[in-house]
Amino acid sequence: MNTDWLNEQDLARLPEFLPALAIGLLIGLERERNPTAKAGLRTFALVALAGAAAATLASALAAPSIIAVGLGAVTFTMIAAYYHHHEKIHESDPGTTTIAAVMVCYLLAAMAMTGYARLAAMLAIVATSLMYFKAELHGVAHKLERHELVSILQFAVVAFVALPLLPDQSFGPYGALNLNHIWFMVVLISGLSLCGYAALRFIGQERGAVLVGLFGGLVSSTATTLAYARYARNAPALTGLATVVIVSANLMLLVRLLVLAAMIAPATLGVLAPVLVMALAAGIAVAVLFRGGSATLAVPVPEVPGAAVAPAMPDVKNPAELRAALGFAALYAVVLLLTAWLVDLAGSRGAYLAALISGLTDVDAITLSSLQLYGAGSLTSAHVATSIVLAVSANAVFKLAVIRVAGSTALLRRCLPAMAVTVLAAGGGIALFA
Repeated sequence: MNTDWLNEQDLARLPEFLPALAIGLLIGLERERNPTAKAGLRTFALVALAGAAAATLASALAAPSIIAVGLGAVTFTMIAAYYHHHEKIHESDPGTTTIAAVMVCYLLAAMAMTGYARLAAMLAIVATSLMYFKAELHGVAHKLERHELVSILQFAVVAFVALPLLPDQSFGPYGALNLNHIWFMVVLISGLSLCGYAALRFIGQERGAVLVGLFGGLVSSTATTLAYARYARNAPALTGLATVVIVSANLMLLVRLLVLAAMIAPATLGVLAPVLVMALAAGIAVAVLFRGGSATLAVPVPEVPGAAVAPAMPDVKNPAELRAALGFAALYAVVLLLTAWLVDLAGSRGAYLAALISGLTDVDAITLSSLQLYGAGSLTSAHVATSIVLAVSANAVFKLAVIRVAGSTALLRRCLPAMAVTVLAAGGGIALFA
């Protein structure tokens, strides 16, 4: 922007007020639509300009207290206005959301004037969304059970209290153990699984078998496979539904592994991404082919006459529970030591053996271990990709055994093509790209 004319008119800082004004208009637009709010577009725009002006004066006069005084004045004015209004008409809504929004608007406008315009804009969008989706957030809060709230609090402790306190230094055999690193992986896995659990709780139940499988796979593909194998055994009419859920969950596992690799060692994606994408595409193609078209994959959860259970969701535990976090930490530490030991003994072949052993029950731990060894320079991208494919293959064999033992032969016949082709395609991807 050409600012010469503005400089001549002593208006050089005028463009800086535009982000602040936009913040006020954005938040005010949401409040304008709320019939109980006593402040709308004009009020919030003026509040934002007040915050921006206060920040400008505070900077010019080197007196940051001006911002605090301005905030106090704006807040007091809003509280007084609401108190006077309620005294006159005895309205039940105290208007606390609008008063809080005014305070946030003022401070975000001040932030925009002090070099944080982009951050302030992002926070304004978040604040507006929180107000706009009041009904949805209210519904989510009331759907949560007590043990789920406790688990969320436990996750907060795990992520924001325990993690910063753990020492970031290696110890133990081969220097393979690092408490801070191990716990960070626990936070990562628990957070990723928690997202799937939340989606499963609040969305998947109402949207059909495919989403149930996808969200269940994001939480635990093994638990989802076991749950729906049992459903199919107890109610043979649910075999088709169980197939969709199980296959979807196991395809989602590949996406989960790609996300983990992208977050921890993105340099491995040059080899790993083509391999897993090739396997994912092959699995989807076979699943659609054996279901007679993609439309039939979106199967709603049926009511089965005479069935003991008409399933809607796999019976998976909340991954944010402290016991689950500690269990994964212990498993990850064991796999780290095992992998480091085998790599020391036999190089990359040792990593492959570790992948086959640990992959039978858990793919996340060996994936994270392989990625860590890549970061340490002990494995290449090709070794990491091969280890992960071996772990996925061993895990698929284990799940097919679970389907047969906990489910039925009919369910095994339906799940086998997609799961087998996925593994074979992954192997082919290793031959092509690794």
